[in-house]
Amino acid sequence: MVEPHVVTLRATRAGDLDELFRIRLDPEANRMAAFTAADPSDRAAFDAHWAKLFAREDVDARTVRIVGSVARWIDDETRAPEITYWIDRDEWGRGIATRAMRLFLDTQPRPVRARAAADNAASIAVLDKLGFVEVGRDRAYADARGAEIDEVVLELR
Repeated sequence: MVEPHVVTLRATRAGDLDELFRIRLDPEANRMAAFTAADPSDRAAFDAHWAKLFAREDVDARTVRIVGSVARWIDDETRAPEITYWIDRDEWGRGIATRAMRLFLDTQPRPVRARAAADNAASIAVLDKLGFVEVGRDRAYADARGAEIDEVVLELR
């Protein structure tokens, strides 16, 4: 039996940004995530985004063993807590996203929401394993796909 990869979380630091930026440049990961930066290769925009996150008191961002990140924030429109995650595509299929999210969710208040492109079966499966249930559907513009696409809204109570 293969040993599971060790998954650790720690508060995201400015020193993590170079690697997190590199991870976000993967075209297939961007296509799967769908709701990404308009230009994932724009480092200035990436840094500005993280500067805003670091400045907000309602953001809890953690680095996943420098293969990704998880974060929670309060959505400006709905005022509901939402979470997100991003794992280096080289690490997909190893259970890292599920373990990282489980560790993170153990520290977060409920309820919390997550969103995924409706055709991103892998991300929806991760959220399902964690106990999220679908509470709605939406349609939104996805920069990584250059089109409006269907989105699944899930919630964990």
